[in-house]
Amino acid sequence: MLYRGFLSLVDRLPLPSARLQRILAFVVILTQGGIAVTGAVVRVTASGLGCPTWPQCFEGSFTPMLHGEVPVIHQVVEFGNRLLTFVVVIAAALIVLAVTRARRRQEVIVYAWMMPLGTVVQAVIGGITVLTGLLWWTVAIHLVASMAMVWVATVMFAKVSEPDDGIPTQVVPTPLRWLTALSGVALAGTLVAGTLVTGAGPHAGDKSVDRIVPRLDVDIVTLVHLHSQFLIAYLALLIGLVFALYATSAPRAVMLRLKVLLALVVAQALVGIVQYFTGVPAILVTVHVAGAGLCTAATAAVWAAGRTRVLASQPTDAPAPSRSATV
Repeated sequence: MLYRGFLSLVDRLPLPSARLQRILAFVVILTQGGIAVTGAVVRVTASGLGCPTWPQCFEGSFTPMLHGEVPVIHQVVEFGNRLLTFVVVIAAALIVLAVTRARRRQEVIVYAWMMPLGTVVQAVIGGITVLTGLLWWTVAIHLVASMAMVWVATVMFAKVSEPDDGIPTQVVPTPLRWLTALSGVALAGTLVAGTLVTGAGPHAGDKSVDRIVPRLDVDIVTLVHLHSQFLIAYLALLIGLVFALYATSAPRAVMLRLKVLLALVVAQALVGIVQYFTGVPAILVTVHVAGAGLCTAATAAVWAAGRTRVLASQPTDAPAPSRSATV
């Protein structure tokens, strides 16, 4: 009953074109990845407790205020990051409205609804991070959750771009789908290990002399080695995937996405190496987080490209594709 009422309200909106839906879906990817980058800016500028409570900025105030213990610049950076949450929510709400108004297929609707719901969960995680005084593991969960949202948003973009009346078609062999999934697991391991390095690293998010931010008490060199081993495994799987897809004459769209992904991963590795040997400068930390978002989105794009929807009159350049339900 409630959903029917929602549908009746949505039906009063103009019918969005397929192009507009794709644009909105792409904006969702940008906002989900972008807020992870601004979160990194908050951390490297030691502004994590610029607003020391949540959901308010200070007790009794949702906005920054003159406070002797919290520098104004830290308040501005943290509050600005919080305001960006509303941009993320608006983008998520718009894609829900667009695909609902267009009466897209169920999986598109489900992916779209995951955006606002996931954003709310992320906001709560961010609040917990502040209320616990920037505990390293809450910061880690916050970043990993952001990358998960980037992944889902990218898959959603792929689903939105597919025709609803297309035939579900697997365009790469099943073993290579599994290899792609395994590379995603390696990426997840790389991301988690990276958050551990962050937890033991110099950028705690706050430098107040009267507050000690709890850090991960593990040798950072050991964690860097763990992080790099996951990265090597991730890169090795991608290289193997390239050769395997070439051998099976995979579609050009899949190969293009994979080439872009490889370039991003190599660039990300170089940033990490330079970052390590230059003492983890703040600007490179931010670039590295942005690179993580790009690699996550590109990996998700490769995964989504392996199974798509093809119109009956639309030929595919993949050999002998197998039809199966879309994941």
